[in-house]
Amino acid sequence: MSVSTAGTGAAPCRFAHYFAICGLDTETGLEADELAGRMIIYIDLSKQREGGGPEMLREGGTPLRRTFKSKILAHYPETVEWNPFDQDAVNMLCMPRGLSFCTQADRREPAFHSFIITREDGSRSYGFVQTFYEEVTSGPVRAAMQTLHHMHQAERAPGGGYDASRDTLYVTKALCLLAPVPFMTACRRFLAQLLRAVTAPEPPPLPLESYVHNVLYEVPLPAPGRSLRFHGVYEPVVCQRPGPGELPLADYPLGDAFALLGVENLLQLYTCTLLEMQLLLYSQDYQRLMTVAEGVTSLLFPFQWQHVYVPILPPSLLHFLDAPVPYLMGLQSREGADRSKLELPQEANLCFVDIDNHRIELPEDFPQLPNMAEFREEISDVLRQYGISPNGGGAGGGGGGSRGGAGARRDSREEEDGRNGNLAREEQEVMERLQGNATLERLQALTRRTGVTVAGVDGGASRTPEEEEELSNAKLSVQLREVFAGRFTAMFSDYEAFVIHSPDLESWLSSREHMHNFDKASFLSDQPEPYLPFLSHFIETQMFATFIDNKIMSQWEAKEPLLRVFDARIDKARLYNVRAPSLRSSNYQRCTRLKEAAQAIEQRLLKVDHTALHPHLLDMKIGEGRYQRGFFPKLQAAVLNTGPTNNSAQRRREQHPDHLTLDNDLKERYMQEARGLGKRQPKLSDLSPAVIAQTNCKFVEGLLKECRMKTKRMLVEKLGREAVELGHGGEASITGLEENTLIASLCDLLERIWSHGLQNKQGKSALWSHLLHYQGREERLETQQGELPGTHTRTHTHTHAQYLLPSPSLPPPPPPQPRHIQSMSEIKTDVGRARAWLRLSLEKKLLSQHLKMLLSRQGLTKKLYKRYAFLRCEEEKEQFLFHLLSLNAVDYFCFTCVFTTIMIPYRAVIIPIKKLSNTMTTSNPWVCVSGELGDSGVMQIPKNVLEMTFDCQNLGKLTSTQLGHDNAGLLAKWLVDCVMVRNEITGHTYKFPCGRWLGRGVDDGSLERVLIGELLVPGAEEDSGRGSRTPELQRSPSQTRRSKLTSGQIQETIGEAVNNIIKHFHKPEKERGSLTILLCGENGLVGALEQFFHHGFKSARLFQKTVFVWDFIEKAVAYMESCDQMGDLQETPEPLGLTCHSLCRYANAINSTRRSIGKDGKFQLLVCLGARDHLMDQWLPLLVECPVLQRMYDDSALLRDRTTVNTLIGVLETLHHFHITLEASLVKGVDL
Repeated sequence: MSVSTAGTGAAPCRFAHYFAICGLDTETGLEADELAGRMIIYIDLSKQREGGGPEMLREGGTPLRRTFKSKILAHYPETVEWNPFDQDAVNMLCMPRGLSFCTQADRREPAFHSFIITREDGSRSYGFVQTFYEEVTSGPVRAAMQTLHHMHQAERAPGGGYDASRDTLYVTKALCLLAPVPFMTACRRFLAQLLRAVTAPEPPPLPLESYVHNVLYEVPLPAPGRSLRFHGVYEPVVCQRPGPGELPLADYPLGDAFALLGVENLLQLYTCTLLEMQLLLYSQDYQRLMTVAEGVTSLLFPFQWQHVYVPILPPSLLHFLDAPVPYLMGLQSREGADRSKLELPQEANLCFVDIDNHRIELPEDFPQLPNMAEFREEISDVLRQYGISPNGGGAGGGGGGSRGGAGARRDSREEEDGRNGNLAREEQEVMERLQGNATLERLQALTRRTGVTVAGVDGGASRTPEEEEELSNAKLSVQLREVFAGRFTAMFSDYEAFVIHSPDLESWLSSREHMHNFDKASFLSDQPEPYLPFLSHFIETQMFATFIDNKIMSQWEAKEPLLRVFDARIDKARLYNVRAPSLRSSNYQRCTRLKEAAQAIEQRLLKVDHTALHPHLLDMKIGEGRYQRGFFPKLQAAVLNTGPTNNSAQRRREQHPDHLTLDNDLKERYMQEARGLGKRQPKLSDLSPAVIAQTNCKFVEGLLKECRMKTKRMLVEKLGREAVELGHGGEASITGLEENTLIASLCDLLERIWSHGLQNKQGKSALWSHLLHYQGREERLETQQGELPGTHTRTHTHTHAQYLLPSPSLPPPPPPQPRHIQSMSEIKTDVGRARAWLRLSLEKKLLSQHLKMLLSRQGLTKKLYKRYAFLRCEEEKEQFLFHLLSLNAVDYFCFTCVFTTIMIPYRAVIIPIKKLSNTMTTSNPWVCVSGELGDSGVMQIPKNVLEMTFDCQNLGKLTSTQLGHDNAGLLAKWLVDCVMVRNEITGHTYKFPCGRWLGRGVDDGSLERVLIGELLVPGAEEDSGRGSRTPELQRSPSQTRRSKLTSGQIQETIGEAVNNIIKHFHKPEKERGSLTILLCGENGLVGALEQFFHHGFKSARLFQKTVFVWDFIEKAVAYMESCDQMGDLQETPEPLGLTCHSLCRYANAINSTRRSIGKDGKFQLLVCLGARDHLMDQWLPLLVECPVLQRMYDDSALLRDRTTVNTLIGVLETLHHFHITLEASLVKGVDL
């Protein structure tokens, strides 16, 4: 332990900069504070509109309840050079409500609160205020108050109020300490002792000037990682600062914030803070406002709030509430105020927190934190260890004389645990017997005055109750902050790979406003899917942008402290995980630093490193500032405006120099440790050749093993439990990891493989650098071949069989070139481009093939890599490519489903049936392509053109295509075989079969058709050369092409269609395919029911008119409507009658649509709507009982077999358990 001092010349190193006294200026007298009254009027605006004047708004308007201006009565020293005293701000924040008066009949409890003053450069000063009531002895002030009371009684009914002859008048006075660092607990204890000295029956041991002078000039800031003891009036005060590798100082008790709001509410407030919404705190108690505001902002590590921050909003700053920017402000409420009548300028994007009533009002839509349930439970567990209920509702954080929830927690814990400072039972009995011993009391008084602690003298306990409470609060706060910090460390552990650095400071500063600093698209593509809703919003905030700016600036200057600590933690985590890198996962991992953080706090508070000089007598004028109980004396400015002489300060520094050099020493040691964390492995150049070979052999083996495990795990996860049943479980167990996480992990592995043994690394991505070298080499070779006489540039030929397309066919897609990825403006970094290329190759099932081509240029590989590199180990390289080849067994859409906002070129080809119709149509055709992410909109197809290319934002997996025309011209009728659509980036080709006519007077008269598509798998069909075959010649093209199935086959088809839908909903959501295909595609529910309705249907031509199933539906509906008009349906049971009305309503709505979808299209729409609303099984009995059935169906029809119909009804009823959502293209134009 050492003794430390701080001289006048070291203001930034002093514990406190100013001591101020705020209160009533007896010379100017009473002056109404209109601004403070304005706050009350602002809050209760609705009362004013109801007819009440300002006097009524001020709680009855009596003079004692009115607001009067306070003033700074004195402050010491006059000024600090680098931190001038802001008198207006300090006065405004010491007494935001102005002066408060009361009499002896009112409660006069002292109160404590703190505040923040933010300077223009962003630096802060922290104020700590102890407010108490002091008797008014000024005759003019008392007379003025009496006059105001008489005037008030004259205006209103007499009675009650203030009587100068009878009542003692009191007014508030504030003692304020301004400090550069938020040592809230230490300042609170110091000010409390000053107040105790004022109200004690005996004068303090020394004049108050000695204690104020001591805290201003002789108490230094503790060095980082050290603790300091200084002396108040009666007891020593201890403060501590975290070390360089710890979380920054935050001395506000987080436990009180959680006790006030509860875990759920505080997490919601925390989320809104991260997303930079408008935040308004509301409480009667100023200290509660500060506790919650400072608490939630201290949890933002490593980020910082960048917007308006006014935890206590003075009346003169109420216009801040009109700001259309994010803010965090605190508004003081009056007792009994009604929240419903509180009107604020903006509430659409406001998070309103009513602290006193433990309520929070949230904006309508905002994403939740990832792993919210597990996060909430971990925080709750920490709180329970300290006796705090996670549900909140406590009284912590108050500014009055009671310490609120913290003291209650201490009283509720009756553990006989010596580690917590509690006495064992035997010691307690001894102390009870010694109670009242005169000698012991004198020893206790002596130790308190001198600050010396002797075990067994001060009550036998190693710590006082206040110290015990302080330690408990500090440990709880740091553990809660560690839990929050651990979440960000996990979520942003690889953020550095996506930072876009600038080559020099000047160019970055000149273009920072419009350039991208962070590759957001690539970063999000690497995150687990549950994180995306939150992260996609968070990375757009200003606090995240500032964090990235600080990261970029760290190239040219020292790291910002928060960034330095955060990066060190990430480096440490990587150091521990170097041999087995953790898989990016959405699984929740609890914080492992809780015990370590609490021990660091406890060690500093229990074993104090430094002790400041004791307060001592000053060279003061005798007779001034005499002690008078209950009154704070007028301090002698002469001794408080100047500190110790420089010679004295220099002499003390020479005697005890350690505290001055400690900061730099710790900083240098910390920097060395941080640099050491970045060294995962010793440099190979420092080792012998034998050790180099052995080490790299282990690296190569480890990389190959990891590749085998990852590819196997990806297959198992994709194939599901069926793979385990087939014997593929083994080492790679199913853990439910998200597909995106697994693919991101594979990308990490490939980057590490390409980084092993590099000769010279270029850029952040070794893989992308290799791709660019390969591309440049290929371009040079092509140029050289083109220049040789008699040679021509190579052309790539592809057969139609590769793409399942007939002629005219889609030309083959280009191979994925780096230049194509470079053209994607959404991707900003080399790491992002490399991962986009890997995802694209994996989706195209060409990853192994492309990497093999990349490594085929051995000359390039030798140029880029050393001999021991993984990519130059031939045997391991072949095994590696084989493992990647196994991924071709499953389908990935890891590019399509991740880069959802990019523009993608699509190519569409319409293939008519040439032999039976015209190739072209004279009408104006159009097409609309739909996918899981949206649709292209209606696009007109140029006349006499069967192929078109269009750019559209990523549609995802394609599901349907609408094809139609306007029936114009002489040759409007068009017989279309199919429509083919290909994604020009991924190469995925979708076939949308049609085989029907479009035109009036042919087929079912449809002018548009909804075609359901499926992804084509190259080589899946034997006759892939022709792709879509022409309909069989013996069947008339004007008839619907349906194969005749037996009744048993039809029932089996329906069962399979329903089972496929049930299986769809029982799969995990990420594994589900397109429901549209299961409903309307080949072997779908619509086709199966169409076969059922066509069985035994009398569809022979009557007078050259084809009869369709929809004709039967229309006739049945017409019959039901006629029965309804005649009143026959009124005699039927109510459920049956309602079902009749629903069938008629749906059929009429489909008929009235403006779309020309034809009769078969209408039947498809009816089935889809019936399946969606679970009505198909209710409509069937109506159709069976309808007399129209006998006229239009043979006796052998399935629809006339009651047993078969009842079986079908039972099968359809199984769909009631599922929520079926129809694609917009299916129900367009029908409003039901």
